[in-house]
Amino acid sequence: MAGARPHPFADRRRRRQPRIPAPRTKDDDLRVTIESLGAKGDGTARTPAGPVFLPFTLPGEVAEIDAAAEGGAHPAYALVEEAPDRRAPACPHFGQCGGCDLQHANEELYRAFKRELVVSALERAGVGAEVAPLVACPPRSRRRVTLTAVRAGNRVLLGYNAARSNRVVAIETCPIALPAIEAALPFLQKLAGILIDRKRPLKLLVTATTAGLDVSATDASRLSDKARQQAIGLTLEAGIARLAVDGEILVKARPPLVDFAGVAVEPPPGAFLQAVESAETAMAELVLSHLSGAKRVVDYFSGCGTFSLRLARHAAVHAVESEAAALEAQDAAHRRSTGLKPLSSERRDLARRPVPAKEMKRFDGIVFDPPRAGAEGLSREIAGSGVPRVAAVSCNPVTLARDIRILVDGGYRLLGVTPIDQFLWSHHVEAVALLTRDR
Repeated sequence: MAGARPHPFADRRRRRQPRIPAPRTKDDDLRVTIESLGAKGDGTARTPAGPVFLPFTLPGEVAEIDAAAEGGAHPAYALVEEAPDRRAPACPHFGQCGGCDLQHANEELYRAFKRELVVSALERAGVGAEVAPLVACPPRSRRRVTLTAVRAGNRVLLGYNAARSNRVVAIETCPIALPAIEAALPFLQKLAGILIDRKRPLKLLVTATTAGLDVSATDASRLSDKARQQAIGLTLEAGIARLAVDGEILVKARPPLVDFAGVAVEPPPGAFLQAVESAETAMAELVLSHLSGAKRVVDYFSGCGTFSLRLARHAAVHAVESEAAALEAQDAAHRRSTGLKPLSSERRDLARRPVPAKEMKRFDGIVFDPPRAGAEGLSREIAGSGVPRVAAVSCNPVTLARDIRILVDGGYRLLGVTPIDQFLWSHHVEAVALLTRDR
């Protein structure tokens, strides 16, 4: 590659893609221009064999790749020309750790990319909508991370998986996480050394709460009494609020509480929680504004009460969720609080057993926030229910667009969609869609 400046991540790409030969001579190289960013944040370029995807490149940049690279592959490359939109990454682990895709993009390009993910998904579904600007997410704001620990000889590595790999990249810093989580990395490293199994990776879900950190470990080894006491002692010494191992609470120095607009909830170990508090607030404000005036509201996929407990300040709420522990947590929070309207709950697997449309007719507002697979079956029932106001929350623009299409075909009018960032520098984006219809 005469004259080409090797891209800082090119060598690592070669190690991860050994079947694609590294460029050898100038005749073997193919010069390509990055045309756009793909759905996962990779730069896309055209070759005679089809499109290729080059991680950590930006539109307008020129790269040289092996001319023999197959279309669709992630070949080794060298960056020849940089785009003006490129900036220095915020993290020294960027390019190795798979947690972030786009730290090298400036703010304008990054925000446009995230909004475009929602716009494109809606267009492919044939849905016309007003898409608001992205609600931004600041660095060092993520209150919830999942770390992986693995054995490497006599050492234990703690960090995140590399992109498209099970290889764990050990980290010393994390600029997306709250400072309290980053500061706890040495403690988490020691804890992992006590809990880790000999044959499988250990997962540590770490959540920052109003009472301190809540740590939930899964796939741990079978603990001896000595190891158990070591883990408890280390946790208390570090000032951690609670430690659970494979669902069992080993120690709880203080209840790990999260605040849903003035309602304190103690989530069960490992329970779902929105990753960034400011993003959760933005979602809740959109939902509550849309459903204001509703007297009877149903919250599908309610979790621990992110929306249901907020809605209960102004409406009677029925919360539906598959996890019994999550329902118990929101019920307990409701009982402890004052000034709330009635809250009823129902345990139900909404993916397997969507609520029939006729059972929804008693409500005048619906909010649903499903997993990434969306709520196709439930959306079909909502479409036939006639409930006048619906708020759809999703972490997957593709399944959200599909569900909106179902609702629009059933007579709903889409008022608008707001993309919300809570997965900073990744290709993931949250969105809230607001719909209405005449009863």
